[in-house]
Amino acid sequence: MVVSGYYESPAEFFAENKNIAGFDNPGKSLYTTVRELVENSLDSAESISELPVVEITIEEIGKSKFNSMIGLVDRERVDTKLYDDYETEKARERRLAKEARAQELQAKNAALGKKVKEPSATKGAKGRGEASFYRVTCKDNGKGMPHDDIPNMFGRVLSGTKYGLKQTRGKFGLGAKMALIWSKMSTGLPIEISSSMRSHNFISFCKLDIDIHRNIPHVHLHEKRENKDRWHGAEIQVVIEGNWTTYRSKILHYMRQMAVITPYAQFLFKFVSEVAEKNVTIRFSRRTDVMPPVPVETKHHPSSVDLLLIKGLIAETSKGTLLQFLQHEFVNIGKSLAERLIGEMGPEFSPKMAVKSLTSQQIVRIHQLFRQAKFDDPSGGCLSPAGEYNLRLGIIKELHPDMVATYSGSAQVFEGHPFIVEAGVSVGGKDVKQGLNIFRFANRIPLLFEQGGDVVTRTAMKRINWSSYKINQTQDKIGVFVSIVSTKIPFKGTGKEYIGDDTKEIASAVKVRHCPLVLKFFVTNLTSKLTTSFLQSAIQQCCIQLKSKIVRKIQDREQQERKRNLSRYVPDATYAVYDVLKEISKFHASKKRRYEEEEEDVLRKVQSRSITKETLKEMLAQYVEKVDYEMALEYATQSGVNEEPREAIYIQALEDGYNFTDLHSSNFVFRFIQ
Repeated sequence: MVVSGYYESPAEFFAENKNIAGFDNPGKSLYTTVRELVENSLDSAESISELPVVEITIEEIGKSKFNSMIGLVDRERVDTKLYDDYETEKARERRLAKEARAQELQAKNAALGKKVKEPSATKGAKGRGEASFYRVTCKDNGKGMPHDDIPNMFGRVLSGTKYGLKQTRGKFGLGAKMALIWSKMSTGLPIEISSSMRSHNFISFCKLDIDIHRNIPHVHLHEKRENKDRWHGAEIQVVIEGNWTTYRSKILHYMRQMAVITPYAQFLFKFVSEVAEKNVTIRFSRRTDVMPPVPVETKHHPSSVDLLLIKGLIAETSKGTLLQFLQHEFVNIGKSLAERLIGEMGPEFSPKMAVKSLTSQQIVRIHQLFRQAKFDDPSGGCLSPAGEYNLRLGIIKELHPDMVATYSGSAQVFEGHPFIVEAGVSVGGKDVKQGLNIFRFANRIPLLFEQGGDVVTRTAMKRINWSSYKINQTQDKIGVFVSIVSTKIPFKGTGKEYIGDDTKEIASAVKVRHCPLVLKFFVTNLTSKLTTSFLQSAIQQCCIQLKSKIVRKIQDREQQERKRNLSRYVPDATYAVYDVLKEISKFHASKKRRYEEEEEDVLRKVQSRSITKETLKEMLAQYVEKVDYEMALEYATQSGVNEEPREAIYIQALEDGYNFTDLHSSNFVFRFIQ
């Protein structure tokens, strides 16, 4: 119940404002449900350092099957005029006549050899149409859930009470709870959860829905079942209203991009239709077993807090004095700095005063000082970027580009929150459109909506002169990949689907200045510890690497064209030269000596048929090869390109049971086996 803008529970708030959680319409709700379940599965597996294996299935449920699931008997229409899709006899005649004319025109075009468009689906009378329902199932090999905690984990929407900071995939912290709320609103059917932890010899099974107004779980069945296969993880099954037709491409793009940013995971996606021809099965294989570190929870930076957060930290802290509170509840405040801050606050403050006794005015003074004082930047040690190695592998695995380059920047700061930007640019590839193809990631999840206003899109399209790097922005297949991780992503809009172009720190980190294929991330933030010259040096090294690839490709293409042109004239040149030599050889013996010794030798060989058209043709072909090689070598030397070929080497992953240490580089991981 909503009274004067007041919601009785968090669940009721999100039910009434489901659009801010990505449940705008049935199609978007299906996409968001898939996304939430997949991301929960990845988080669960990564939390126990298990290489993720995620299976996601969307099963189409017809009207009759859905009615039987809810215990409703199908009923024939009696009063047809009552329905929104009712079609009068005249309207039906006009529609059929229009379809007949369209079929006649198609037949005429086919007879003339013209391209015939596929007939579009027949549109009936105007109406909303019937709802479509889908069973979404997600199974993983993650951590699993404690048996007694499952009802509250799914059936209760909690308002945040934790005051720590951590990089998370989720945008609202709802996970599968919002899918359950949407299921309750659209189908009324409960969600089914199966879960088992590593230490358990049983599988927890729970069927429940949620009391939205009271924000409590309504448990239908909660029991323990035998776990014969010693499986651990979770399997979640929910039936919702959705629209596969309009959001098919978005869901498949999401899965593909998730496979790019998590090449250490294995995904199996299935769509099961009532019509077998519409079934879809796609497997995204694992390419590496190197996983990013698990994000670490950290404390707030003084410059990132507001009044409300300071009050919340004071209410939750276990520290007694103001000095202890400043030291232990914030990063980068040591004892000496805390004492200096307290001295600056005024005479009414003292290090030993009880932090719980602070008045509202005193808390405002603390907040003002936090905004004005100078603090060291937070470190990026709490963050977990995908890693340049994984990003490169993911791009190669899914796009198969002709060239790819990647770059990983150092940690920078935005409003007291650390962030790291990683990027990759590819040229060519499979299933890539001509022009710029933008792939955006925030905290290692794909962003597919509202691309036009995003800082990455604007930077790639408006601030880079691609032609200066021998890249055709409209004709080449260019993939631009940018991944940003942070304890706070500066999203714009209620849907949290893009990062605004007005965020200077992020924009400067994404901006490209000197290198085309590596979105060079130079940072102008004055508080950065990383000098501009160091960044430029790193960027230039990337540019040299990529420029050599482009030049080498151009060199190979020109070499092939040059050789093809020279070889084309070898037969004609052979016949012409041989005929001239043969004519000269007939008369040179009767005349005075007019030729050098070598020339005389050639004429004698022609006369004695030691040199024939075939041998001359072979000699000319060899000469073309020699000249072509020398020209290519000279071109490569002038361009600074190493002539030696380089090939990618992929080493088979080891079986379990080995102890090893990984040394990470941008292009490879070197593993020491113990």
